[in-house]
Parts: sequence; C-alpha cells; structure tokens
Amino acid sequence: MTQPKERWATRVGLVLAMAGNAVGLGNFLRFPAQAAQNGGGAFIIPYLVSFVLMGLPLLWVEWAIGRHGGQFGYHSAPGLIQSLGKHPIWKYCGVFGIFTNLAIIAYYTYIESWTLGYVFYSLSGVFSNQSAAEVSEIFSRHLDLDAGSFLNVPVLAFVFFLVTLAVNLWILSRGLSKGIERASRIGMPILLLFAVFLVIRALTLNAGEFGANHDATLGLNFLWQPRLDALGDPRVWLAAAGQIFFTLSVGMGPILVYASYVRKNDDIALNATSAGWLNEFVEVILGGSLVIPIAVAYLGLDWVQSNVGFEMGFRTMPTLFQNWGPVFSVLAGVAWFGLLFFAGITSSLAMGQPVVTFFQDSFGISRGRAVMLLGVVAVMMALPCIFLYGQGAFGEFDYWAGTFSLVVFALIEIIAFAWVFGIDRGWKEITRGADIRLPGFFKAVIKYVTPLFLIAVFIGAVFKPVDSDWVAAASHLFGGNGWPFAPDSIIGTVFNIGVTDRRWFIDGHPTSVFVVDATRIFLLMIFLAIGFVIHVSWRNKAKQRGGTVR
Repeated sequence: MTQPKERWATRVGLVLAMAGNAVGLGNFLRFPAQAAQNGGGAFIIPYLVSFVLMGLPLLWVEWAIGRHGGQFGYHSAPGLIQSLGKHPIWKYCGVFGIFTNLAIIAYYTYIESWTLGYVFYSLSGVFSNQSAAEVSEIFSRHLDLDAGSFLNVPVLAFVFFLVTLAVNLWILSRGLSKGIERASRIGMPILLLFAVFLVIRALTLNAGEFGANHDATLGLNFLWQPRLDALGDPRVWLAAAGQIFFTLSVGMGPILVYASYVRKNDDIALNATSAGWLNEFVEVILGGSLVIPIAVAYLGLDWVQSNVGFEMGFRTMPTLFQNWGPVFSVLAGVAWFGLLFFAGITSSLAMGQPVVTFFQDSFGISRGRAVMLLGVVAVMMALPCIFLYGQGAFGEFDYWAGTFSLVVFALIEIIAFAWVFGIDRGWKEITRGADIRLPGFFKAVIKYVTPLFLIAVFIGAVFKPVDSDWVAAASHLFGGNGWPFAPDSIIGTVFNIGVTDRRWFIDGHPTSVFVVDATRIFLLMIFLAIGFVIHVSWRNKAKQRGGTVR
C-alpha cells in the first residue's frame, strides 16, 4: 500500500474527531423521536443495555481492526477487513465500508445543508411573527414539496447543499490533522456550548412563563421514568439497537479508517470508551433535554407522542422559539440550527474520509484529486435525493445505506474479528497499550453475546411481522396462511408489501414505485461497481508485486 503517512496530531483531537463522527444530527433529531415513539422511559433501558452489550464492544472491535490493519499500510475498509483473514473474499466485505459512506454522504450532506439554511433564516428574521402552519410551510417551500409536480426543484436548498458540500471537501483536502482534527477541535466545543445554552433555557421553562402551558420537566419525566414492561417488547429492543447503530456510527467504516492512523502501541481501549461515552452524554443528556421538554412545555405530551419525528426540528422548533421574545428567539434559532450544523459536518467529514482513502488506494491519486472525485460522485448521487425527495428516493438511500448496510457490515466485522482473526488475538489487540483495564467478561461478550445480538437484530429486521406481533405471526404461519411480513421489514420492503398499485408508469408518467425501484437498482449498481474497483485495484497491485491476487 502506498498511502501518505498521516497521523493524528493529538490524542484530544483524535477523541474529538471520533466523537464528532458519532455525534451527528441523529443525537438531536432521531434520538428524541425514537424515544418518544417507543414509550420514553420504556426505551431508555433497552437503549442502555444495547449500548453496553453491542455498542461498546463494536467500538473496541472497530478501533482494534483499524489499528491492526494500519500496521500493514491499510487505510481503507477492504484492506482493513482483509487483514483479519487469509481468504481473499474478506476484502470484498469491505465494499460495505465504502458503499455506506458514499451513499449516506449524498443525502446526509443535504440534510446538513438544511441546518445551514435555517441559521440564515433565523438571523434574517424569517420566522418572526409566523404561525406554526407558516413555519411548517417554510420547510415545505425550502424543499419544494408543495409544488404538486413530480420533480422537486428546491433552488435555494440546492445552493445551500453545494456550499455545505464545498466546505466538507475543503476541510477534507487539508488532510487528517490540519483538516478533520482541527475542524473537530473547533466544531465540537461550539456544538456543546450551543447545546448547554439551550438546555439551560429548556430546563428552566416553567408553566405560564413565555407562554408555556406545562413545566418542561414533564418531558424529562417521560424520558427517564423507567417502564420494566417494555423489556418484553421486541419492537422496543429493535428500535433501541437500531438507534445505537445510528448514533455510534458503527458498521459504517469511519472508525476503522480513523483508527488505522494510530500507532501500534497507542491506547485504543480508553480512546474508544471516551468517544463512546461522550457521544452518549451528548445524545441522552443534551439531546434528550431539548426537543422533547421544550415541545412538551408548549404542546403537551400527547401531541408530542403523536407528532414527534425527524422533521419536527425544522417544522416545530422555530415556532416555539418565537415565544421567547425577538432577541432570544433569534439566539435560540442560531444556537439550535448551529449545533445541528456542527454536529452534521463532523459526521459528514468522517464519512468522506473512508471514500477519499479508498480512491487514493484504488487509483493511486493524490488526496486533492481524491477529494475532487468524491465531490463529483457525491453530487451525482445526491441529485435523486434532492430532486426526487417527495417520490421516495431519499428514503431508499436512508434505508439501504443508513440502516440495512450498517447491520450487515457490523455482523461481518464481529464474526471476522472474534471468529476468524480469533478472540484471543483480538482481545490482545484491544488491550495492547490500554490506559484502562477492561473487564474480562467483555471477551465473552464480543465472541458470543454481540454476534447473537446482531443476528437477532438482523433476523428481526428481515422477518418483522405485521404490528411486530411474533406470536400472532407464528400462529398465522402454522395455520397454513404464511408469514405476515410487515411492510417495513426487509422482505416487505424489497417486495413492496403494502403497496396497492405497483405500476411503474400511469398514462405514460412515472410513479413513485418506479422511483423507489429505480433507486434500489441504482444503489445496487453502485455497490457492485465498488466491488469491481476493489477487484481491479488488488489485481493491478498483485501484478506490480509479481504475485497473485488475494
């Protein structure tokens, strides 16, 4: 491998970069939605159990794989996974570590650009004296969702997307320490400062103050009051495990790549643990103290449970801020959308790095050219998400790259590490140079519990029955009526179960079903193309060495 010998400049910078990779939009938008939709306190216990039994072990494993492969000169997922086993098939498993980042960065950067646009809107007073319906309409206009046409043509949103992508590419072009690390050292403290500012305001919001109807602490009670009955609900466990995947960015590849630049005996156990707990602090303590408490204070718990969702941060929060007065509402808007922007950019930088190193490794090009190539590909892949947002293309990118691919790649990683590389060698790799003593029982957790946990999550996602009622589904199956797949199960998604009209064209015009199926084919072609590039790249390198392809 002929990679530039880049290194992290400081340990603090490395931990902040790793935490910045994990701390993203999901900490402040997805986590509150998942918690509210799954019963608040009923969600927290499975969430924390999933973090301990799946999240932390996967963090240690990915750091260990990255550091191990980095010693052989690998800094891209195919080589890093290949370093664990002798069979040549392992390098192709690394396709997931490239595909996931490339596909996610296409739509994630678009969401990130919304936050930049909303900072501009907050500063320019666009939300002043606007009703809730009018603020919601601003979001629809921003994405051109109300035009009634097949295509969305959000001119201003597209401009903000290009600006946001350009900022990402410029930082990536500056390298590991001068680019990503420096951006994380600046962005993470600003993010935390904005978040603390809003949390203090939220938790001191009492009924009757600034138009609030309830104490904001009612929202905290909802989130933190345990409900043990939820421990028997598979739906809540699946949601909690999925959120851990999403929030820690495990099963994606950035952690592998970041860790490949640490030295052989540098600590990874404490670094991984610190980055993981910092992310949990931001998500649970800060993220859980913003959207839900503020919304409950003004709209009530019943409304929040019925309406909470990802878009609530854009459609609802600016309206609620208007209750805080003309000056404070602007400050709150800038702080809220500013922290989302910095959370987004530290994550998108982490997604860009694995793709950049893959281009460098595969084509033997400079970092600058690799970044330019990433920009071209990212724009091309983002176009369906932007202009066909209302037809389902965006959701397909998120489902296959941001959900399905993560689980599959994490399962591959844990099997390769614990069973192919070997748990004894693996545990030595994790603990070598460690600045903390990890409990020995985690060795068994990594070998048995985490893989079984992941297999259960995967099987649950593939065969999820209608209403998540597994008992009724089994009765239905043994009664000779077949398995009732839920529309959002993997099998249900592939076969468009629940879609009544599956025609691609009606009166010569394409339908949303056509867009969804075409998007899936497009993503599959990207996936296969990455595999082909890996094959050609390794074949060429083998020829240069005068050997055979492995």
